[in-house]
Amino acid sequence: MKKLLYFFIFLSASLSSAQNNTMSRDSIAKYTQQDFAQMKEQLGITIPNRPGPSGNPSDANSANTDENKVGSYSLPDPLITSNGTQVLTEQTWWDIRRPEIVAQFEKAMYGRVPYNIPHVSWTVMSEKDTTAGPYPVTETLLMGKVDNSYFPNIEVNIELLIGLPKDTKEAVPLVTRFGFIKSPFGPPPAEPNSYFMSSYEPLWKQQLISQKWGYAILVPSSIQADNGAGLNSGIIGLINKGEHRSPEDWGVLRAWAWGAERAMDYYETNPKIDASKIGIEGTSRYGKAALVTMAFDPRFSLGFIGSSGAGGASLLRRNFGEMLENLASSGEYHWFAGNFIKYASTLTVNDLPVDAHELIALCAPRPVFISVGSPHIEGNWVDGKGMFLAGVKAGPVYKLLDKNGLSTNTYPTMGNALTDGEIAFRQHAGGHSTGPNWSTWIAWAHKYWIDQ
Repeated sequence: MKKLLYFFIFLSASLSSAQNNTMSRDSIAKYTQQDFAQMKEQLGITIPNRPGPSGNPSDANSANTDENKVGSYSLPDPLITSNGTQVLTEQTWWDIRRPEIVAQFEKAMYGRVPYNIPHVSWTVMSEKDTTAGPYPVTETLLMGKVDNSYFPNIEVNIELLIGLPKDTKEAVPLVTRFGFIKSPFGPPPAEPNSYFMSSYEPLWKQQLISQKWGYAILVPSSIQADNGAGLNSGIIGLINKGEHRSPEDWGVLRAWAWGAERAMDYYETNPKIDASKIGIEGTSRYGKAALVTMAFDPRFSLGFIGSSGAGGASLLRRNFGEMLENLASSGEYHWFAGNFIKYASTLTVNDLPVDAHELIALCAPRPVFISVGSPHIEGNWVDGKGMFLAGVKAGPVYKLLDKNGLSTNTYPTMGNALTDGEIAFRQHAGGHSTGPNWSTWIAWAHKYWIDQ
């Protein structure tokens, strides 16, 4: 009888939790739609957005995954200024053309970071000794508290975990990952799943620590929620005092990148970290955020951009996989400035003044590694070839700055690493993860962090 009573108590609690989760999802969807509609009203858009293609191949409006149906497209030239002048010198790039591209991305796509962002104070919350494989590690959990004295209703506490080789006597390079400290999806499997990485690949922390490098995990949701309903909270909501954004205000990707910049501020104060050798890594939407971070903050020396797709390293004008219309929908518009919605309604992708190759070009001359998984496992939604081609098209800017881009214009076979230049690319045989490319990335990073 007692066991039966416990069962019904457990069942009731489970049903209550599921109901609360459903209500939470419904509330997020409701307030997201309201914010989306309010932004369209600010923009004066009275027509529905064009729908993006479906990621389900069996749907009638499925995304194109046939190279023969991509069609032609024309890309903006990163080495021609707004008045039509060819960029022939490094000085012209730094003084004129690069600032133009930055301004275009800020206005049309990622939004402008406000000037009045309060100070972030970092506090050590805990420290413990642990291991990464056989290697001893000291992990430090930090909280970055944003000064909210001018609007106490909203608090922002940035979560950052740093792992360093134990008893290190010299400042070490470090890779910052956008990710989870404690995954909301539960503990990882005991053995790596083939969807994420090959079973013979040591986990990423172990690979870094084996090189006597450090790792950090920055939690994006502690900076800004990943939905439109949350735009009146987090760092964006704090700056706007809980009110709606303006069309040129920053989106969530730029906010996450801002959080990485504040982590960099902390690294520069820690004598155990070599702040001149900081990498930034992420996958999927966090891959987009990693590339945005590299593009806008020159203090990050290396990028590891995983399966970032449209809105990240993939060319938006290329008709393959996810399209701009998907990004500018109510499900993903919050990643971007409100102005971006226009390009899926009153304007088109061809009116967009920039594309992904120019985002990569903003990283120049710093090295960027573009990673993608197998289309047979990861699928075609992220458009691996579109990311490769964006890397190719960013090459002339690297060349202008006396660096090397990709070594070929021909899309490589799976597993063939193109790592001779400052733009690198590899398609691994796994899924939606950078996992199987970590060892390749580390060998490539050695050229810049160790061998030089």
